[in-house]
Amino acid sequence: MQQALHRSSLVPRGFVVESAYYEGDKAIVVVGASGSVGLCPSCGTVSRRVHSRYRRRVTDLPLSGRIVQLLVIARRFRCDAVLCGRQIFTERFAEGVLAPSARRTARLDSIVHHLGLALGGRPAAGFAKRLMLPVSKDTLLRVVRRRSRPPTDPLKVIGIDDWAWRRNHRYASIICNLERRRVVTLLPDREPATAQAWLSAHPTIAIVARDRGGGYGEAAAKALPHAVQVADRWHLMENASRAFLDAVRKSMRQIRTVIGATTINPKLLTAAERLQYEGYLRREETNAAILALSKNGIPIKQIVRQTGHSRKLVRQVVRGERHDVFRTRQSSLDLHLPWLDEQWASGCRNGAELWRRLTGRGFRGSLRVISEWATRRRRAERADTQNLQRIPSARTIARLMTIGRDSLTKAETVTVVAIEAGVPTLVEAREIIAEFHMMIRRKIEVGLMTWIERARASLVASFASGVAKDEAAVRAAITSPWSNGQTEGQITRLKLVKRQMYGRGKIDLLQARLIGAE
Repeated sequence: MQQALHRSSLVPRGFVVESAYYEGDKAIVVVGASGSVGLCPSCGTVSRRVHSRYRRRVTDLPLSGRIVQLLVIARRFRCDAVLCGRQIFTERFAEGVLAPSARRTARLDSIVHHLGLALGGRPAAGFAKRLMLPVSKDTLLRVVRRRSRPPTDPLKVIGIDDWAWRRNHRYASIICNLERRRVVTLLPDREPATAQAWLSAHPTIAIVARDRGGGYGEAAAKALPHAVQVADRWHLMENASRAFLDAVRKSMRQIRTVIGATTINPKLLTAAERLQYEGYLRREETNAAILALSKNGIPIKQIVRQTGHSRKLVRQVVRGERHDVFRTRQSSLDLHLPWLDEQWASGCRNGAELWRRLTGRGFRGSLRVISEWATRRRRAERADTQNLQRIPSARTIARLMTIGRDSLTKAETVTVVAIEAGVPTLVEAREIIAEFHMMIRRKIEVGLMTWIERARASLVASFASGVAKDEAAVRAAITSPWSNGQTEGQITRLKLVKRQMYGRGKIDLLQARLIGAE
């Protein structure tokens, strides 16, 4: 059923259209209030006595590609209440229509708010101009800040983690309500005292999911001794994998001896490999000098002063983590390796033909890159002693030892078998890490103490000591359904918003955009 279109339906409720006309590129709509009385904002007394009238210009939603301005004929009323200190007041309009002293209607202000939340300042101002909603970038950010409302829901399960204002220089903290999946607040730093003060103000919290750093755990233990702390499962898995990688690095000398790569014939090396080998020889001289000082009982600080090397380098040498001969580099073929493997398996073994086909798929490298890859692939299929002369990096060995044998080539299989036979301690470390991963995946924490005792006598003793210090939180991570994954996701969103503002957003604006968008 068709209904007539009234002019008053084009303006917010509570207004009556008196006239309308064009003024340049704007549409001016003269409106007045539909009611005949006013309520005193101080005492709430109803008044019918009109003192005077004045005009307000208010911007409303655009119409037919034109900016719309409402020319509001507003009234001033007299308050007859004897005890009221206000004698004259201006009429108020309905909530959600037009706020006192506002220059925009509530419905337009809501759109401006959402533009600021989604795009920030300058990008939102440019987009608003296209939508015939002229508003400055500063106004957009003011609206976002003004309409920010921190959540007031009672907190029971939270996640807390740090994020970088500037990596390696300045950090802050983010706190999330894991039950509601939303950001609660941002703290200006990651100091334990700051986190402890905030946690003390929220005694209803029963579960705190955190990373494995000691600062938040210490703050939660002091502020909420009754709360259950849950270590982040992803960090536990990642730390365990990194512990195995460190074990491989410590065993590189044994690995090189086992697979016969202690002697390298420089005549068989390419020019790039020869440069790497010469660098390796220089590093070995440095390593020998540092190890000699360490064996004499000289502490790391004094070795740093005597040799002039960094503390990180000296620590790596002492721990046996700096013995790779050849370092792998990123190749332009990395994105195309699955396709090349398929072509190779289908019988195409000619380097020039592979290069022509790959060029048609967008590859911009030279024929030499493909030819060298084909040559290395042919050599890899011949599993002999010569293939073992060039030892893979520690990261590659760790990967080869932890993936399925069906995914390895013949040469890689021979390499792994040789390492497993010659370095049994590394095999034990792999089994210990695999057992820990399995406990987390199956959510079984019964054998955790047995695992810690076994791991402390292996190459991953440092990781086991860390787990023992944080045993309660690790047990909760294995059995509890809560984890800090949600918080990590909110940090990713926070970084997106921060980069969108070119890193210039203050913490209150970041918090307003994160919370307001939810």
